[in-house]
Amino acid sequence: MVFIEILRLIIAVVGALVGLSTAESVDNSPTGRVLGAAIGLLVGYLGGGSAGRLVDRAFRHATSQWRDVPSSEILAGGLLGGLGLLVGLVACIPLFVFVKQDFDYPIAAGVAWVVGYLGLKVGMTKGRQLSDAARLSRRLSVTDDAATGTSLVDTSAVMDRAFLVLGCAGLLGPEILVPEPVTDELITLADGPDPVTSRRARRGLEALEAVRAAGVTVSVVVGDVPEASMTEEKVLAVADRLGARLVTSSAEVVRQQAAIGVPIIDLRALLADLAPDHVPGERLRVDLVRPGKQARQAIGYLPDGDMVVVNNAEHLVGATDVEVSVLSTRPTSQGLLVFAQVLDPPGDEDWEVPRRQR
Repeated sequence: MVFIEILRLIIAVVGALVGLSTAESVDNSPTGRVLGAAIGLLVGYLGGGSAGRLVDRAFRHATSQWRDVPSSEILAGGLLGGLGLLVGLVACIPLFVFVKQDFDYPIAAGVAWVVGYLGLKVGMTKGRQLSDAARLSRRLSVTDDAATGTSLVDTSAVMDRAFLVLGCAGLLGPEILVPEPVTDELITLADGPDPVTSRRARRGLEALEAVRAAGVTVSVVVGDVPEASMTEEKVLAVADRLGARLVTSSAEVVRQQAAIGVPIIDLRALLADLAPDHVPGERLRVDLVRPGKQARQAIGYLPDGDMVVVNNAEHLVGATDVEVSVLSTRPTSQGLLVFAQVLDPPGDEDWEVPRRQR
């Protein structure tokens, strides 16, 4: 709205000055000049609103095409915005040379504002690519050697939720390498028609920026592998040439890795290993040794020491080998806390429950 109103104001001022200049050539009386300026101001105000909305809609459409590109380089936006202002002013020099009217200045201001605003948008959305082109960020070649402990990621890994957490925590190493085919594929997928894949690709691009902001070095590996046709094959070849371990969530990459021998971190297998030991619905057998803190609860322990809280089982305290069904789990400082319920309890006479002393 601010952009629209400023552009409307500039166009309204231009309209007033044009109306004043026209009135001076037709009727140079005070009434004529005031009337001409008023008509020009009204026309400029009404037309400026429409023009501002059209330009703003065009900018919104342009930024919607660029918003999926990483935009961390604010400096590039400022530089291009300032350059756009200068270009707009230089483009209006013929006005001051040949026209020489009072409305030259607001026209120049309007042109400079539009070109400068466009430069700001381009700079902020394309800052990452501009910084790479200017050699302001580190980029490796496929012929370079990676440092010890660095990880190279493929498209599936960047789009995985675990990448952001592990990367920001530094668990993927002090430096993360992103092959150029991976960045190209992410940008293509982000602009694609599939809303789910597009959203995941945008999240992956944002994750790369977040990992870099967390202090981890993220470097782009420049170059392509012409002999490989698929992105997975290109990534494996780059990882082999650099001697870096590959982080992936793709089963196809894991399958192809066996033939190349590249060390791999499989995020899917890692998440499966980190998943809770006991999933909802799993059946366990436990000895109930004491009542719980809440009413009608009973407490038991698994062989590995994890506590099991069984609902509606206080009357079974002292029973052994009670079959329960897992409801949920919760990690605690003492280990895993398992909540369960008795699974098809038989009659009380079938349980070996010692009599409580009165």
